[in-house]
Amino acid sequence: MRAGRFTARSIVDAYLRRIDSLDRQGPALRALIEVNPEAAALADQLDRERQQGQLRGALHGIPVLLKDNIDTADRMTTTAGSLALMGSVPAQDSFAARRLRDAGAILLGKANMSEWANIRSTRSSSGWSARGGQCRNPYVLDRNPCGSSSGSGAAVAANMTAVAIGTETDGSIVCPSSANGVVGVKPTVGLVSRAGIIPISHSQDTAGPMARTVRDAALVLSVLAAPDPRDAATQNPDRQTHDYTAYLDEGGLRGVRIGVARSFFTYQGSVESVFETALDVMRKQGATLIDPVDAALPPTIEALELSVLLSELKADLNAYLATLPAGVTVRSLADVIRFNEENRDREMPYFGQELFVMAQAKGPLTDGTYLKTLQTIRRAARENGIDAVMNAQRLDALVAPTGGPAWTTDLVNGDHFGGGSSTPAAIAGYPNITVPAGQVMGLPVGLSFFGRAWTEPMLFRIAYAFEQATKHRQPPAFRPTLNA
Repeated sequence: MRAGRFTARSIVDAYLRRIDSLDRQGPALRALIEVNPEAAALADQLDRERQQGQLRGALHGIPVLLKDNIDTADRMTTTAGSLALMGSVPAQDSFAARRLRDAGAILLGKANMSEWANIRSTRSSSGWSARGGQCRNPYVLDRNPCGSSSGSGAAVAANMTAVAIGTETDGSIVCPSSANGVVGVKPTVGLVSRAGIIPISHSQDTAGPMARTVRDAALVLSVLAAPDPRDAATQNPDRQTHDYTAYLDEGGLRGVRIGVARSFFTYQGSVESVFETALDVMRKQGATLIDPVDAALPPTIEALELSVLLSELKADLNAYLATLPAGVTVRSLADVIRFNEENRDREMPYFGQELFVMAQAKGPLTDGTYLKTLQTIRRAARENGIDAVMNAQRLDALVAPTGGPAWTTDLVNGDHFGGGSSTPAAIAGYPNITVPAGQVMGLPVGLSFFGRAWTEPMLFRIAYAFEQATKHRQPPAFRPTLNA
């Protein structure tokens, strides 16, 4: 655009044509729930401003796709993929949407997602929502895109947007980024405001960028990261705002100490080979690998985490729904449960809402069991987990496989994950960056770098150096099935 070869309008038009040919037609990815009807007009306005020498910020004229749980006060709705919130237009933008607009971004549309961010049922299929249908993995179409930021990952991979914004409670940015062969950043909780984002957990929720390159992700996070009076977590005195692109160094692996969390290397054969090759690259680039380190969490941690998430879901979702305009008929989790039962044929054709029912049975956030469990899991992930191993070994970061290759989508039995490493950083509220590490039979797999709170600059340095040394990302081929 600076050189005059493209305009914001020409880029938006190209993306809209690509969305039309790939999302509902052709491979029918179902990565988008809706396109912004104002996208072309917004692009024209930004082009006029550029011609007048008025640039709003670093993303002037750049199309960005938002997950459908991120509020926008425009002609788009925000529904978390649920029919219960059809027609819901919040009174104001989420803080994230406002930061993007102020930086000149064009909000291109809303991405499909695992409905309610994948906390409705234990038997859900990631990427399915009643509004958007089943999102597909653009590398192999009968494979799952992972979730819950499924459409964000698939759309970025298939080049239907420049970048996208996802959200994560545990794995919902890094897993779809890994499965779709893109870069995903789960920031420290409190770096990016959650105000105006349909919640699960104030302890673990965060928004973050998903992009085809580390540089693009760093640029977007630099825009998103800002304190917000509407989100107390962003007022943390330890948080700092950075231009994360300043930390991108091709030689960034030289001299860093990285702990290899082998407890997450639960893979065999060619998958294991991808990760071992990645470790060799880091050594050759000058990193010191402490191999192995013990970053495993207690075996009971996932059940305890779920208990905390369900308690916070009830309180946080009730608070969000209470702020919606009067025309929205669901005002509480109990209302959503009732709506789903009354519309079972449309909302629950494949799986139910047992997690919602369990959440509704939870007590208030003043409950002693909830408070003790929250303290227990945080201590396990922070002081006795990531902090302990990094302090003991003087580490700059930890590394582990993000997850295995995408599994076959199964609407009957639900997801069957091949493992993952997102939970320690998710429970701790610490940052995690995943970068493409290679492919197995044409399916991408990612490598995660995570560490202490507010260490995004170091993680960007490491992730960028690894990306530049390997350049593993390949565009998707839209194969119908693995053997095709």
